Amino acid sequence: MIRPLMLATSALALSACAVGPTYMSPETAAPAQNAFLEQGKSPAFTGDQPPGEWWSLFGDPTLDALVEQALAANTDLRVAAANLRQARAVLQEARAGRLPTTNIGASAGYARQPGATTGGFGPVEGENYDVGLDVGYQIDLFGRVGSAIRAADADADAVQAAFDLTRITIAAETTRAYADVCSFNRQLVVAQNTLRIQERTFDLTRRLFEGGRATRLETGQAGALLEQTRAALPSLEAERSAALYRLAVLTGRPPSEAPQAALACQSPPELDQAIPVGEGASLLARRPDIRRAERQLAASSARVNVATADLYPSISIGGSVGSTATSIGGIGSSDSFRFSLGPLISWSFPNMAVARSRVRQAEAGADAALATFDGTWLTALQETESALARYAGELDRLAALRRAAVEAGEAARIARLRYEAGRENFQVVLEAERTQAQIEATIAQSEQQRSNNLVTVFLALGGGWQEPLPPV
Repeated sequence: MIRPLMLATSALALSACAVGPTYMSPETAAPAQNAFLEQGKSPAFTGDQPPGEWWSLFGDPTLDALVEQALAANTDLRVAAANLRQARAVLQEARAGRLPTTNIGASAGYARQPGATTGGFGPVEGENYDVGLDVGYQIDLFGRVGSAIRAADADADAVQAAFDLTRITIAAETTRAYADVCSFNRQLVVAQNTLRIQERTFDLTRRLFEGGRATRLETGQAGALLEQTRAALPSLEAERSAALYRLAVLTGRPPSEAPQAALACQSPPELDQAIPVGEGASLLARRPDIRRAERQLAASSARVNVATADLYPSISIGGSVGSTATSIGGIGSSDSFRFSLGPLISWSFPNMAVARSRVRQAEAGADAALATFDGTWLTALQETESALARYAGELDRLAALRRAAVEAGEAARIARLRYEAGRENFQVVLEAERTQAQIEATIAQSEQQRSNNLVTVFLALGGGWQEPLPPV
């Protein structure tokens, strides 16, 4: 009886097949395979693929060292690495579902059995000893175990993508913090240069006032403009310190150990070449958030198969060998040897509504994951196009501001000369110097915005994930 049953079970195992939908990645259907719209509008971009360590394009050894430190010691990255190790351990647990389960047991006891269970010969009491090995193996007839493994595998890939996303974000934010330190250094230099110019103007008005050629109103206006410029210095120094402290934490150090080497940078990083941006198709492969969304969709699809498999019987093969005796000395004797072998079939047929509800839950989760994937790549395209547009726009704005600065500087110089010669009203000088100071300050702010926009471009492009990952 057992042999035919075992043969039938083996035949079922050989014909096992997964139930539920077959997963196909939607990446190839995503309409993002062409060049970026902004790429054709500005010579600031090329269609070449962006490099992995994009921050090396700046040629700044200090920045390279800071990014390397951040990738080695950042606390968010350590958390992401721990999450990745956990996901891989879950995957190993799921793969272990294909292996047989084993259980070794031993028991000893003293019991009394009533006569009704001993054939009417009166109660029997005495010692009982048992040692045995139980082995069980689940036949994955309907693909439940295989689908669970695929789900865990996709989950691990999604966590890997999350790790990659954290990595490129840390590299980008470290570069941004460094650029901010450089930018505030530059703004301090501009403010100090403006301060020296306005100090000379104030000294000029004071001398003219003492000589009877200027009024107290003019010296007061010159002094007010001077102090207004001086008042900007403490705020710029505070913002520089804040950026330096942010840089310290990004590199895994307390603010008291902020990298002082960054203070030597006097201008924000910039590129003297067109930026390689690739195209939409490569963006889908580079962006870790898109890869994470696709893997989460694959995991949700596999869970639909897991839930569908619950609609069908669960079949396992079990075996047991052991020794049972009434005395400890009898353990291991031929008379005490026992064994059993046979299949076990379980099926929640009377309560299929529960299983079908779980299928519907899994299908709804897969639909949500698909919508999330679609939203992720749409957002990725939006972020990339917007970042390219803002960077190109800031380049044009900065070029115009620099032209304006040349004109404003010349106008202020002429106004001071004419005022000193008594041929111009002081209001003209005051307005010319105020305009010059505003334009110079705006240029320094625009340079900072250009650097921030450039970092955002590389972050939107998913730059940095191609590099070898640190051990986890």
